[in-house]
Amino acid sequence: MYRLSRLRYLFPIGLFIMFFLDGSLSKIFASFFFSYPYAMVSQLTLLWFVMAYFFKGDIQIPLTFFAVIAGVVADVYYSGILGLFIFLYPLIVWLTRVLAHSFNPSFLTSILIFFIDVAAFEFLNYLAYNIVGVTTMSIVDFVVDVLTPTLALNLVYFVVLYWPISAVFKWATKGEN
Repeated sequence: MYRLSRLRYLFPIGLFIMFFLDGSLSKIFASFFFSYPYAMVSQLTLLWFVMAYFFKGDIQIPLTFFAVIAGVVADVYYSGILGLFIFLYPLIVWLTRVLAHSFNPSFLTSILIFFIDVAAFEFLNYLAYNIVGVTTMSIVDFVVDVLTPTLALNLVYFVVLYWPISAVFKWATKGEN
């Protein structure tokens, strides 16, 4: 039960830390992440949502609710287009649920689903910005210069953080399943 679980406190704290690190790492490593013509977009917030889905056990974390809240904060703080992340974060939580039902849980299926999630998130973000006129980048340039480096960076995050986050969730759900 979520309201009696350690995850009641751990999940929002972890979400805040990941959200904070997204912006902080992008600022600290800006010359590395955003070296013309390439751009690597840190998606630690998405990583937290995906890993929470896989590691929560039987505890029902209200991921969609938290995705909407994270979306509001991201819209206000990052994008300037109110409604984009409010829509995209819950959509990715839904996509994770749909894809996870098609596979047995493992490291490889988790990384595959995260790969698909990041690709979908970035493509829909690009599409929205293209429709509104924020960017005029061609789809080929987007895939080569933004999507590919973003996927590479976030897959490194996934591999490095998979076991530590798994251990944190195991500790938080210990004796509750």
